[in-house]
Amino acid sequence: MESLDPADWTGLRALGHRMLDDMVDHLETLRDRPVWQPMPAALRERLRQPLPRGPSTAEAVYKDFQSLVQPYAVGNLHPGFMGWVQGGGNPVAMLAELLAAGLNANLGGRDQAPIEVERQVIAWVAEMLGFPAEASGVLVTGSSIANLIGILVGRSACLGPEVRETGVGGSRLVAYASAAAHGCLPQAMDIAGFGREALRMIPFDSSGRMRIDVLTRRIAQDRASGMRPFLVAGTAGTVDTGAVDDLAALADIAARENLWFHVDGAFGATALLAPALRPKLAGIERADSVAFDFHKWAQVQYDAGCIVVRDGARQLATFSAEAAYLRREQRGLAGGGIWPCDLGPDLSRGFRALKVWMTLSVYGADRLGEVVQQSCDLAAALAARVDREPALERLAPVTLNIVCFRYIAADGDLDRLNADIVADVQEAGIAAPSTTLVNGALAIRAAIVNHRTTCGDIEILVDAILEYGGRRARANQNSACREPKQSAPGC
Repeated sequence: MESLDPADWTGLRALGHRMLDDMVDHLETLRDRPVWQPMPAALRERLRQPLPRGPSTAEAVYKDFQSLVQPYAVGNLHPGFMGWVQGGGNPVAMLAELLAAGLNANLGGRDQAPIEVERQVIAWVAEMLGFPAEASGVLVTGSSIANLIGILVGRSACLGPEVRETGVGGSRLVAYASAAAHGCLPQAMDIAGFGREALRMIPFDSSGRMRIDVLTRRIAQDRASGMRPFLVAGTAGTVDTGAVDDLAALADIAARENLWFHVDGAFGATALLAPALRPKLAGIERADSVAFDFHKWAQVQYDAGCIVVRDGARQLATFSAEAAYLRREQRGLAGGGIWPCDLGPDLSRGFRALKVWMTLSVYGADRLGEVVQQSCDLAAALAARVDREPALERLAPVTLNIVCFRYIAADGDLDRLNADIVADVQEAGIAAPSTTLVNGALAIRAAIVNHRTTCGDIEILVDAILEYGGRRARANQNSACREPKQSAPGC
């Protein structure tokens, strides 16, 4: 039986060059296309085929990709995408993905250069965070897994490595996070065996920061009732409004109460690269573990999450395992010291580190810091525009790059109206904001993350919201005027 390699390498080479040229064209002409467009039902149906039993040509499958997949992606490459905290990627990392796929390296372990690349990336992250050189870490799919790893390391730091054999049992461990924290934290507590109720969700103040006074009282109450506080998780960039907890105060509490101090810095940790923003994260350097994503503000292609642990021995004790097939040797391919599979749950791991290493090497940390600062400056400009518009109302302070506001120049159900406005703007392909809840009110949420976004894109977003808001308000008023049982004011 022949291999899967082509009989005609020249033909594959030509197709590969065409694919690369097409994707470069795609990036270069992003503004010529909608931010997002829904996939037609007929095209969805074309994808729903039985398992292919026979071969097809790569050219034919690529043609299907171009017609069925490429035009209907989520749109986060586009400068008008502001709905969720998703980075826009970068051309160098796109090429790095091709190189990594060409090597097809498994970074679970063994003595190989790709693992050295990942170790260098972790060392750079430790330097960014102000962690000691002996800090350890791994790249993972994203902050959901990174936060889980942080909680698991905190668990073993409290109960000892034997927890891996005996389980949490009746340990009565409890942890603390802001009520504004990401939903992956209670999920991690569930997966770690504690249950979601073991994560105490502490209220936040008017700035979106965890209330330190309530946290202190709750820890005391839990201790008095026989519970065992073991971890406090701070957030650097809340998912709804971008608020940053008082990390220095949390570090003080963790030190005083002997708690593992974890920080979910999914996107906010990258603000350390911007000198003017770095003070907002004061105290993160004292964390025991930090989770964050390169695929957000650092503009690396998905997926590229990261967990860094101050005390590398703690992480090693949490995950390392003996297995005959993972036997380490002093020399040969089975050498290489501590393997990444000793620091996390994955044995099969892709070469994520290459796109991160190439992005940092080509652009430099200072340039990425400028992108972060630019996003925050644009958010400030958006907030100022919202504040100037009588038809709009801002619903939360702007700490970093997220602006929450709503259209108010209408009567009736403002939540429904604003949800419809967002869907209208998305479906028109003009921009892609999202919605969230702020103090019980549905908000239009603009998260500015993409390095391609400009002041012009901010104006396009606001103009579209005002236009579609006005259309909706007028349509609702006309509908009320036609209602036979009741006349609307001004009809």
